[in-house]
Amino acid sequence: MNKLTVAEARKIDMVDYLSSLGFPVTKIQGEDHWYFSPFRDERTPSFKINRRSNIWYDHGSGDGGNIIDFGILYHRVDVRGFLELLTRDYRQNAFSFHPPLKRDNNISPVAGEKENSTESKIIITAARQLGNAGLLHYLNKRAIAPDLASRFCQEVDFTLYKKQHTAIGFPNGKGGYELRNSYFKGSSSPKTFRFVDNGSQELQVFEGFFDFLSWFSHFKNDQLTSNFLVLNSLSFFQRAKQTMEQHNSIGLWLDRGTAGQACTMQALKSNSAYTDKSNLYKDFDDLNEWLVHQNQQKQSKLKTIKPTYYGRH
Repeated sequence: MNKLTVAEARKIDMVDYLSSLGFPVTKIQGEDHWYFSPFRDERTPSFKINRRSNIWYDHGSGDGGNIIDFGILYHRVDVRGFLELLTRDYRQNAFSFHPPLKRDNNISPVAGEKENSTESKIIITAARQLGNAGLLHYLNKRAIAPDLASRFCQEVDFTLYKKQHTAIGFPNGKGGYELRNSYFKGSSSPKTFRFVDNGSQELQVFEGFFDFLSWFSHFKNDQLTSNFLVLNSLSFFQRAKQTMEQHNSIGLWLDRGTAGQACTMQALKSNSAYTDKSNLYKDFDDLNEWLVHQNQQKQSKLKTIKPTYYGRH
């Protein structure tokens, strides 16, 4: 068959398509099919497809749209590149098609979300210096010192589904936050990467802000002698390339998972300025997991050292 057109691609059943990518449905509520987000690790499914409208929505990031919007973000390609991938996959899987859907006033453009509704969106209500005991305990579990986290993060209150929550907030510079606590991982809109410009020609690139903080914790670097870029999602890698490639040296500290390593390999082939730094934590998923392990090893060694008592002679 010839390459699928945009119009043909948009009719492909997104539930079928995600199944072909290996993402199982976790629950079905009416027309809504829920998944763990394909864009990040999470404990609670926050990604859904409304099968009637064939539209997706990611509650963690606030992103949504049709299959084209999904494919561009997930595969990190442009429209043409995604249509080529989709045509190849269609030949192998023969996805079912949706008939053209007439706009129903009860169905909004984004996966059945009510337009102008704020219940399902993360709304920031306050931000202040870190001090919450639960958040400080969580930082300790992630092997990050509170004073280090306070240099780049805030304590943020937000509402979601009419409930109030408090989390560590990492601002992205455009008014959005990456939000983390012991039971929640999400983002407020607008979601984008964060660039820390210290006037250097050297750049360190991280997938998430805990890896960014882990870098400082490991290298004990109080002086910002490098520039830093925190992607907040691998889907921003291509968008951030122009910023990255303004530097002479680009260290990639991406996750050791399939997606992170694929992104690293692509970058290494495209420009000699990139260097893969992930060998430091090659036996772990990411830099923070490695740091936590290192910290646990140190604590274990301290516990095995028996104190020496000196009596009178």
